Amino acid sequence: MLTYLLIASIVVIVALRFVRSYIKFYKNKRVLQRVPAPPERFFLGHLNVFTNNPDDIFARIRLYSKKYYPIYRFSTPYITIVNCLEPNDIELVLSSTKHLSKSKIYTFLCNWLGTGLLTSTGSKWHKRRKILTPAFHFTILQQFLNIFNEETSKLVEKLQEENGKIIDVVPPITNFTLQSIAETAMGLDNINESTQRNYKDAIYKIGAIFLKRLSKPWYRMDAVYSWSKLAKEESAIVKVLHDFSNYIIKEREKEMSNESYVGTYAKKKRLAMLDLLLSAKNDGADIDYEGIREEVDTFMFEGHDTTSMAISFLLLVLANLQDIQAKVLEEILSVVGPTKVPTYDDLQELRYTERCIKETLRLFPSVPFISRYASEDFTTKTGYDIPEGTVVHIHIFDVHRNETLYPDPLKFDPDRFLPENVNARHPFAYIPFSAGPRNCIGQKFALLELKAALCGILRKFKLEKVDDMFDVEFRPDLVLRPKKDIKVKILARL
Repeated sequence: MLTYLLIASIVVIVALRFVRSYIKFYKNKRVLQRVPAPPERFFLGHLNVFTNNPDDIFARIRLYSKKYYPIYRFSTPYITIVNCLEPNDIELVLSSTKHLSKSKIYTFLCNWLGTGLLTSTGSKWHKRRKILTPAFHFTILQQFLNIFNEETSKLVEKLQEENGKIIDVVPPITNFTLQSIAETAMGLDNINESTQRNYKDAIYKIGAIFLKRLSKPWYRMDAVYSWSKLAKEESAIVKVLHDFSNYIIKEREKEMSNESYVGTYAKKKRLAMLDLLLSAKNDGADIDYEGIREEVDTFMFEGHDTTSMAISFLLLVLANLQDIQAKVLEEILSVVGPTKVPTYDDLQELRYTERCIKETLRLFPSVPFISRYASEDFTTKTGYDIPEGTVVHIHIFDVHRNETLYPDPLKFDPDRFLPENVNARHPFAYIPFSAGPRNCIGQKFALLELKAALCGILRKFKLEKVDDMFDVEFRPDLVLRPKKDIKVKILARL
């Protein structure tokens, strides 16, 4: 009798919670009906936006963002999404200490990334951010520059083998950024090519799985997804990624336990990110091996893939715009010289080059959108009530190409980032590294790597146009990724 009562009580509690959550969902849905939206179908709403030909989702979103600026929504039977495109609205979300939680789509990455700095929230996020922030102090970045320069030299040697050819720049650039993040943030030298290739392939596959889960409603339910063939495929891919990160952790821990290494470590005071994590664990901080692996996975992915695409698009831009390429080279030769290895101070003086990098990231932001939960009710500056629990998407790609914010938005104009022009623009009109409390911890790291790579490449090679930079089509992925190769012709300078 007691067993039946217990089961009945559990059923009632679950049913009540389900009813309560659905009542809240439909109450919020009625409030959000005021937000403009594309035409929607009865009951299904905008489900077709995500399920019809997923490869075209990226282009479809761009059309909606242009037509329904400054704010619009998508409604489905299970979720309502508000898309923000206006800097004042974006500031309300990103600058707040309330709306720090990432939305459910980030949980699709949790089998791989766990709850590291990208996906965690609350006290865990605060603790991890506090541990990791010192790893990106400018004094540490100065020491990392030696590695960037060494890896750039290796990249240039590889590119010399392709002299006079048309190449897809993404593979060699990705090898460069992967090795750079492994050696700087993780302290691991010389990842062999086979390991690199397996890791990169796994990253691409996990991105494809992410898209399938996003575009198929039944895969959003963990209970259904866990029994699917796709989940088994994901488990095999995640094993490859975790084996890679566990190998890095073990190798670094061996080095740190070696007496001769400890002496060198203390003398050089070079704190790789992984060193900080291992030291924090040994000092009793609230982090274990699984937590360390979460952060290694997060930074290996974010630290190489986003930067790889940024450099690749930068090379595409410079190949398209010979006058801009000539000015960047002129500045590099003037500040650094034709053969000198650039110093940290040299790279800070490359002001025109930095403006070109920023303009490239405006047009081709490595992370095209971010997503948050509204942690409390708020009203947008555009005048719409957003209930607590609403998913808010911020489309960085569309904000950066909005003609209201950037006149003639498809014109490549580095002077948009002259101090007087930056000061005249809303601070949340340019957010390639996000903004507010959850901004990208590694943005200075990325800019330094971009400049170092550009110095090495442009002093050795002239880049020539193959494809128009605005003919590039993008596919939905974890980062801004083209459907086809990013082709550039490289010619050795005499």
